[in-house]
Amino acid sequence: MVHPLKIGRYIARYPVIQGGMGVRISAGNLAGHVAKCGGVGLVAAAGIALNSEFYNGRNYFQAEPEAFQAEIRKAYEIAPDGIIGVNVMVALSDFEALVRAAVDAGAKVIVCGAGLPMTLPELTIDHPDVALVPIASSVRAAQLIAKKWHKSYNRLPDAVVVEDPDTAGGHLGEKIENIGTGEYDQYATVRGIKAFFREEYGVEVPVIAAGGIWDRADVEHALAEGADGVQMASRFVCTDECDADMAFKQKYINCRKEDIGLIMSPAGLPGRAILDNKEQIRQHDLDNKVPCRMNCLKKCSYKESGERFCIVTALDRAQRGDVDTGLVFCGTNAWKADKITTVQEIFNELFG
Repeated sequence: MVHPLKIGRYIARYPVIQGGMGVRISAGNLAGHVAKCGGVGLVAAAGIALNSEFYNGRNYFQAEPEAFQAEIRKAYEIAPDGIIGVNVMVALSDFEALVRAAVDAGAKVIVCGAGLPMTLPELTIDHPDVALVPIASSVRAAQLIAKKWHKSYNRLPDAVVVEDPDTAGGHLGEKIENIGTGEYDQYATVRGIKAFFREEYGVEVPVIAAGGIWDRADVEHALAEGADGVQMASRFVCTDECDADMAFKQKYINCRKEDIGLIMSPAGLPGRAILDNKEQIRQHDLDNKVPCRMNCLKKCSYKESGERFCIVTALDRAQRGDVDTGLVFCGTNAWKADKITTVQEIFNELFG
């Protein structure tokens, strides 16, 4: 059942995209090794400047594209012929600048979520070979994107990632009250989006299942249900190659199923994380009177009113190893992590 994954003009040996994990959890090292093993490796744009040589505490928007391009180059040093892509959240204040920086650095695939990337083809018009992949949780969202792109740019997505809000980690594209009700059918959405492109435009657009994919059985189930590939993020955290601090990885290994839950992000979206330190995340910002230094999100309740917490610095603390006051995003299956492994060993397990 396992087959290569074709996205635009690129063919991955294995039907796996490594999901983007922001604030340097999936940076150049992880993305490069996933690509080297035959998958699609993604460098996540969000907060990439933090904990980088380019950021001096005052030049966030200048440092972001520089740090982003440095990580893309690092990934290519590891996998010169690999499929290196990026994940850029539409909700980022510097979304447009980061997309342009990515394509200038040679990114082959751009995955966009946390909003509808209606202008993405315009931002990449000088790089027609770059594959454009929106994230959607509904047929309706995929339709809106496709119709806008086709009408305005004569372009369709090269693939669509269907993220299951009931299982995925990080920011989720669904209202919090609709998550976990049991009503969402991910694979009906996968098949519905494939049917839409076939019936509306007469083309076969690959659809990638994301959320809750952990082992070989999950991959085989997704492919059997009609997905052309899978996106996996949490599974790659507990690897030698993941760009996070060891304490972050150990947090996955130590967590229990009941420690994983939903938290409202100041971005206005729910997120899934390990929440045994939920109170300390907010208290850190109160105790230290943390200001909004970066203005990293277009919409942010912390920036606007001081509500909740500064998400980019909370994620940055966790990435550096402060998992007591930092925010550790994860999917529902993170509790299954029981050891530090390697990217190659994961691929051996999935496809060996």
